[in-house]
Amino acid sequence: MRTGMLLAVIALATACIAVRGDGAASPARAPATQLSSKAKPVPPTEARIDINHATVDELLKVPGMTQSWAGRIVRFRPYRTKQDLVDHGVLPTDVYDRIKDYIIAHREAQ
Repeated sequence: MRTGMLLAVIALATACIAVRGDGAASPARAPATQLSSKAKPVPPTEARIDINHATVDELLKVPGMTQSWAGRIVRFRPYRTKQDLVDHGVLPTDVYDRIKDYIIAHREAQ
């Protein structure tokens, strides 16, 4: 009885381990270094697109931006911060999350 239970546990454990074609165990998730190498580089602050002054064509250079979203950004200006895009209902959160690293909201000099 005890041997049968032990064999069942070993069989279950073996079934739970993912094995690659070459016989090596594959990790449960990719290491952070592999994930970060696939991420797009974030431009420096001075290279970001200003949502208060950019044209629709300039906004379209932002990865993930569409003609529709760029038009809404221009239509509902001015913005105090780029977070205003979500807070004022100009963009949904998922669109904002895609573009937030590529934009900035400069205010007018007073």
